[in-house]
Amino acid sequence: MAALRLKLDLQLFSGEKTEAATPKKKQEARKKGQVAKSMEVPAAFILFFSFLSFFLFGGYMKERLVGLFRSIFIDFLNMNVTMDNSMVLFEKIATQMFLILGPIFLISMVIGVVGNYVQIGFLFTGEPLMMKFSKINPLEGAKRLFSMRAVVDFLKSVLKMTVIGVVVYSTLMAEKDNILQLARLPLEEIIAFTASLTLQLGIKIGLILIVMAILDYIYQRYEHEKSLRMSKQDIKDEYKKTEGDPLIKGKIREKQRRMALQRMMQDVPKADVVITNPTHFAVALQYDASKMQAPTVIAKGTDYIALKIRQIAKDNGIITMENKPLARALYAQVEIGESIPADMFQAVAEVLAYVYKVKGKAN
Repeated sequence: MAALRLKLDLQLFSGEKTEAATPKKKQEARKKGQVAKSMEVPAAFILFFSFLSFFLFGGYMKERLVGLFRSIFIDFLNMNVTMDNSMVLFEKIATQMFLILGPIFLISMVIGVVGNYVQIGFLFTGEPLMMKFSKINPLEGAKRLFSMRAVVDFLKSVLKMTVIGVVVYSTLMAEKDNILQLARLPLEEIIAFTASLTLQLGIKIGLILIVMAILDYIYQRYEHEKSLRMSKQDIKDEYKKTEGDPLIKGKIREKQRRMALQRMMQDVPKADVVITNPTHFAVALQYDASKMQAPTVIAKGTDYIALKIRQIAKDNGIITMENKPLARALYAQVEIGESIPADMFQAVAEVLAYVYKVKGKAN
């Protein structure tokens, strides 16, 4: 047990980064562009949905493409080659190509934005673009080149190519007989079969890359959390910077208490009566009918502070009355500067009536 306690104590001074990053540390890292992000996620989804879009817009794209070739061979084949005619031809081709490829470009752009937003949310920062000499330092570059992250990226690429190669090989082998018969088929059927096989491979590869991208994102998130880990001393230092040194804050609070106590003692001479317990509690009450709706507690305390209140009251001729239940109730239920509650009106009124009688104010 003693050895375990010693080990835990030594961890406080070892500087080992074993603690999860604080929200403040994560927020600062995010402002610098340091977030958990995998470039594989948007790339995989773009590939998958791009091939999927061929299924969705295949008929539309085929119709537009056939119309483009028909227009070229029918409308423009016998035209005179002039500057104006060439501009018209290029404009028509560019417009049709935009209409053909536009859906794929739009889907790719939307998927790319969504793929990044899902990972890191909305983030705009120019911190990664700032010039830093460490980025061009050969030693730092060599460290990154032979780091564990580089090894993991290399193994990840090898695994990716291996899996894709196996999928392509198995798919082509399954269609081996049909591929061997292509030479005997018409051109239209060859194109249709090739397009179908390409789309099939694209969908399969896209799904595999999505699975691998999700796994890569989990790994990147783990690495990001690991890189942000803090030592116990780091957390203490951050707390001091954020909240202030506990010793200094304690001294400030102590000074504030002394100042509040001093102000309270200065108000005791304004009291009409001090109710005691008789030694453990003391509560000073003031009542001014022209300014107050009910008697107000202007000072209270226990033990030493109660003694000081009684002493100041004695020095200033303030009447002190012993009423144990009332003193305890006032101390527990009424804060300094607050009026007494309604259920204490009767008891306090009797005390004040006695005080006024003593002072000759009954009439």
